[in-house]
Amino acid sequence: MTEHTLPACELIICAPLRGDATSLQRLFTQGYLTRYLSTLDEVAAALGEDTGIIVFTEEALRQDLSTLAEALERQPTWSDIPLVLLASDAKRSGRGNDLLRRQLPAAATNLVILERPLSGASLQSSVAAAWRSRLRQFEMRDRLAELAQERERLQTLLENLPVGVCFMDAQGRTLVSNPFYEQYVPGQRIPSQQPQEAARWTALDNSGRLLPPERFPGARALAGERVKGQDFYHTSATGEESWLRVSAVPLHDTGQQIIGATTVIADISEEKRAELALRRFNEELEVQVEERTRTLALTLSELQRETTERSRAEEQLRQSLKMEAVGQLTGGIAHDFNNMLTGVLGALDLMKIKNKGQLAGLERYMEAAQHSAHRAAALTQRLLAFSRRQSLESRPMSANDLILALQDLLQGTVSEQISVTLELDPTAPWILADANQLENALLNLVINARDAMPDGGVVTLATYPVTVTEPAAEDEALPPGDYVCIEVRDTGTGIPERLLDKVLEPFFTTKPQGQGTGLGLSMVYGFARQSNGRLTLASDASGTRVCVYLPTAEQRREPQRAEPAELVQGAGQTILLVEDDDAVRLVNQEALQALGYRVWSAAEGKAALRLLDQIPQLDLLVTDVGLPGLNGRQLAEVIQQLRPRLPVLFLTGYAEGALSRTSFLGGNMELMTKPFTLDQLAAQVAAMLSGSANRAVAPS
Repeated sequence: MTEHTLPACELIICAPLRGDATSLQRLFTQGYLTRYLSTLDEVAAALGEDTGIIVFTEEALRQDLSTLAEALERQPTWSDIPLVLLASDAKRSGRGNDLLRRQLPAAATNLVILERPLSGASLQSSVAAAWRSRLRQFEMRDRLAELAQERERLQTLLENLPVGVCFMDAQGRTLVSNPFYEQYVPGQRIPSQQPQEAARWTALDNSGRLLPPERFPGARALAGERVKGQDFYHTSATGEESWLRVSAVPLHDTGQQIIGATTVIADISEEKRAELALRRFNEELEVQVEERTRTLALTLSELQRETTERSRAEEQLRQSLKMEAVGQLTGGIAHDFNNMLTGVLGALDLMKIKNKGQLAGLERYMEAAQHSAHRAAALTQRLLAFSRRQSLESRPMSANDLILALQDLLQGTVSEQISVTLELDPTAPWILADANQLENALLNLVINARDAMPDGGVVTLATYPVTVTEPAAEDEALPPGDYVCIEVRDTGTGIPERLLDKVLEPFFTTKPQGQGTGLGLSMVYGFARQSNGRLTLASDASGTRVCVYLPTAEQRREPQRAEPAELVQGAGQTILLVEDDDAVRLVNQEALQALGYRVWSAAEGKAALRLLDQIPQLDLLVTDVGLPGLNGRQLAEVIQQLRPRLPVLFLTGYAEGALSRTSFLGGNMELMTKPFTLDQLAAQVAAMLSGSANRAVAPS
């Protein structure tokens, strides 16, 4: 048995039959801190945060399970103790195992059923896998504690800064701010979006004209400009006057799309008071000199002129020092991406430092960077879902079968006071949709329903066929055709009528700050539209009903999904790589060469065509979709005319023409969506090369 470095946690064995208990204790004497308990009540009493795995036999299920159920439900949110159940009958069918699962508490979600008799090696392997899973939970617990401490330190820093700081979203709503900022900018929105507040801020532009609200720093930053040091004259609701200097910077995502802004406000009242005092002193001195050198009449006339000029200058100054406090645009998505990028960049910096002398521990930093990158990729997919620019792999499928497969997961997502019921029409035809995106959509809808029922209730998922015969003028209406409606309704608090038109907007959420990105419903809406369907929403005091309409499929057979290929080394096959981004091209070229392939690379389509004459034998074309000049699809068509039956692998973040894989891809073509791992790239390349019976050879 392989030895592991284990934390101080236990492997609990519960076997009422003495022979089973003796065998199991003997089997796990090495590498584990084992503890034998004869009843599940004793197991429940022994459960704690340091419990590792519970191995128990089917005979233990003859006892009362209520105490165990209560103990499992008391687990922290990060904890899901692995349970290994040794079934007694090796001839038991899969349905029998389902009956065993139903005997266990609902909180026993991390369950592995092993049918006896089985070898000791098989049992040890299963327990070792569960043990690794539990160790990852302990790592997650420690990481969550570290993140909570980091967040507390950041909040303390923000609250004690001598300047006002605000992060806002792309709509100008405050996401994160400190008390200094809120003192001058109430209302959770930038002043340019609050007419009453905008009137309290006065500044002048470079030509001396009153600065309009749409030219305030926050509004300009949301439009993509960097604003440094705009002075404003501010009057509070209580009449207090201040000079404030405002700076604002836009925030971008990895695609250089503006996702918010950050604003900083500094109080420069003392500086302005000194400046104004000096200016007034100079003006008064000038008046005195003029009074002594001119006649009384000329002096009075000059004094009148100077008074007029001074009034105009002071008005201009009051206006020019009022253009700075627009700082609400960095929260939500900007805050999430900053956290993700901090994880990636910090891990890379630590790896760079480590690499100078010591390699031990680099795996932790790699995992941290990968975790942050995967979080960013997931958030990008949700944004793409709303914009309807994600790549969908629509296939014929049964909505009923998918919902039945999800039932346990959905029930586990809600609290025990909420029941999930199904009303599935057995006559409902198959639909044409992306199964993964549909699962995510249903999970989002059930989570929203759960949050609307804090005191418990019922979530119902229903399906039924719908036929539309008459076309409608409204854009949101269903085109004529056959559809299946997937309805999710709850008995919750409902949505106020005044918010019904806003809930589908991206980043709009009715949840408390920090408990939602506002992308859930908008992602489902985008998925339905991109799938040639629609989404409708109705709500009142009795609950909310969301209907997702998806088109029916013309066939009732779901194509077989290819099993993911293992990391297979190449055998010297030749690959032409076309990618306009230098960094991506370098990484992909190095990765493919490390896998054993011969790689030719080009930055755009014309260069790739010139290289083609130098490649006598080509096995695979790997190309980005969005290339300058010839795009990836056009390049593939040209090369396939010269090299018939050449397999083509497209790489894309998103592309307008790649939204529907079935219409975008031709023969011998596949599509991968960025970002992807080296394992995924290696598996896809190996699968395409192994599926190509005839290689494309240049004509002699």
